[in-house]
Amino acid sequence: MPQKSLLVLGLMSGTSADGVEAALAEISGAPPRLHSKLVGHTSFPFPKAVRTKILEIAEGAHVPAGEISQLNFRLGGLFGDVAIAACKKFGVSLKRLDLIASHGQTVFHQGPSRKVASGGWRVAKNVASTLQLGDGSVIANLAGVATVSDFRPADMAAGGQGAPLVPFADYLLYRDEQVGRVSLNLGGIANVTVIPPGAKPADVFAFDTGPANMVIDALVSHFTKGRQRYDADARLAQRGKCIMPLLEKLLRDPYLRLKPPKSTGREYFGRQFTSKILKEGPRLRARPEDLIRTAAVFTALSVVDALNRFVLPQTKVVQLIVSGGGARNPLLMAQLEAALAPIQVLRSEQFGVPEQSKEAYAFALLGYETWHRRASNLPSATGARRPAVLGKIAYAGSPGE
Repeated sequence: MPQKSLLVLGLMSGTSADGVEAALAEISGAPPRLHSKLVGHTSFPFPKAVRTKILEIAEGAHVPAGEISQLNFRLGGLFGDVAIAACKKFGVSLKRLDLIASHGQTVFHQGPSRKVASGGWRVAKNVASTLQLGDGSVIANLAGVATVSDFRPADMAAGGQGAPLVPFADYLLYRDEQVGRVSLNLGGIANVTVIPPGAKPADVFAFDTGPANMVIDALVSHFTKGRQRYDADARLAQRGKCIMPLLEKLLRDPYLRLKPPKSTGREYFGRQFTSKILKEGPRLRARPEDLIRTAAVFTALSVVDALNRFVLPQTKVVQLIVSGGGARNPLLMAQLEAALAPIQVLRSEQFGVPEQSKEAYAFALLGYETWHRRASNLPSATGARRPAVLGKIAYAGSPGE
């Protein structure tokens, strides 16, 4: 008997911490014959005070454990509210919703293990860790729908870096027998999934290339005193000029030379990284728009560098499929097209997945697999020793009204 299709709502908040993306998917079957359809997608911004607290913690501020605990439950409530509001917007009763899959909000991610000698251990221990806030039990009880959350630790427990996880969805969405493709997500961080022609899951590999919108957004927020969160249509960057000495310095960053698998986040490319750029401004007599343009060019060229260094020597790539907020930045897209020709640079919406909804859609697919007790990490992407069933399941209370 074929499996009944499930309605799954994926929820995602990325490293930019702008808000929650919601994607409703109808999913049936099992890999390699898993069938999915995007039913609807929407987004909801975070209240300013919540975003400020998220960024404060993610940037490494010394915050009492009680505040982190409170934010975890508050975000669970916000994600639950988003699930209820999204279903209302889609015209879907919560009683029809089978599952919620929530990535949560990352406030810390250290994929590679590092020696830690604190905490009373007699000898140093190698520890990797990650922390996503937005408690799944709060979501499940508020919405009245079983919820899968906290996806990354299971992969890390198996020796992986807990990221990237979206390659599982990229493989299902973009695999082609004849065409080699790279899926590029330009969120706060840029990450690529490499899918060779006729790829099997073990042939797929993926990694974070470096920052995407994170540094650009931080500069825009700084120079506009918080009035703007991002450079809409690259209007500020288009008025600037690229400062070559600064660009060359940024392109020498050690992270770019690290071999995959690798992952990164705000703890590396956050406030301290942006502060270094700001300090270079006066010395180089750079205007605000010059620094913003340089950061944008750096983002594009760090992706190009990663492809030239780690992908193109071993894989023939015909198409680069771009998703995330950066896909709407004309300067980023133009830089990619110019530097990667003759590779076609396409937007994910051309494949039926709007740019902003791709990651939320991906977590709907991951949650569906977890619900069926199937592994959905790709060890070739994360470096895990074995496949792992991802996430933790919280069962529902009474449906929300």
